[in-house]
Amino acid sequence: MPHPITLVRRGAYAADVPTQRPLGNITRGTTNPNRLRRCDRWLLATHRDRLTKGGPPHLVDLGHGASGVTTVEWADRLAPVRPDLHVTGLEIDPERVAAAQAWARSGVDFALGGFEVPLPGGTRPELIRAANVLRQYDEDEVRAVWDRLCARLAPGGLLVEGTCDEIGRRHVWVALGPEGARTVTFATRLGSLGAPSDLAERLPKALIHRNVPGEPVHAFLRDFDRAWAAAAPYAAFGARQRWVRSVQSLAAGWPLTDGPQRWRQGEVTVRWEALAPR
Repeated sequence: MPHPITLVRRGAYAADVPTQRPLGNITRGTTNPNRLRRCDRWLLATHRDRLTKGGPPHLVDLGHGASGVTTVEWADRLAPVRPDLHVTGLEIDPERVAAAQAWARSGVDFALGGFEVPLPGGTRPELIRAANVLRQYDEDEVRAVWDRLCARLAPGGLLVEGTCDEIGRRHVWVALGPEGARTVTFATRLGSLGAPSDLAERLPKALIHRNVPGEPVHAFLRDFDRAWAAAAPYAAFGARQRWVRSVQSLAAGWPLTDGPQRWRQGEVTVRWEALAPR
């Protein structure tokens, strides 16, 4: 396995010098079963071809936290599509890596590593999932981390980076390819939603401080709330119908990339460039 890389100081990612410490900072590490189900289901529905083409895919769960449960759940959800996939959970805390070994099995392992994504033989993963990893970083550190992780992807690979609440009711993530950010997806348990702007507290680090007047993500959530209010009569048919009607209205002014099949799941995906910080 390649030597891990140290973080010289917060914000410094250029020192690719072999050391004893992986690249990154230790996060809170909290996790819960089923927390990442919305993102996993979206991946399975919208990026199935990434899994089905070519040889056995290698996936990385970056920052699996204090438990290996969400890493194993990810493997279980994707295995019906690709039984020969391999998932590696990475953590920069040796104690978490040791604790996760109880979850290891054929096709699922756990290793010490961070943003350098060390895999045996220099393997490049088809998918990297980084959930709740960057929330404790500064906004000006995000771009360097994205660039580093995207540079580790296999050709045509995908990085998914975002934030969700403790039990996975609300989750917002950015999907990135080797060329950079592509889309932002908002996903929620509709029965618990007061308004679409409730998702603002789960915006990824690149956007959460941009939810202010004059920024695109603020305008998007404002328009979404207005569409939600206008669709109030549809609540009589359930929160799902109200959400779908709201997103249909939103599509008139925003470049959405999905359709009713995903909207009915409590999701909506918009092109990154429409929400990118100014």
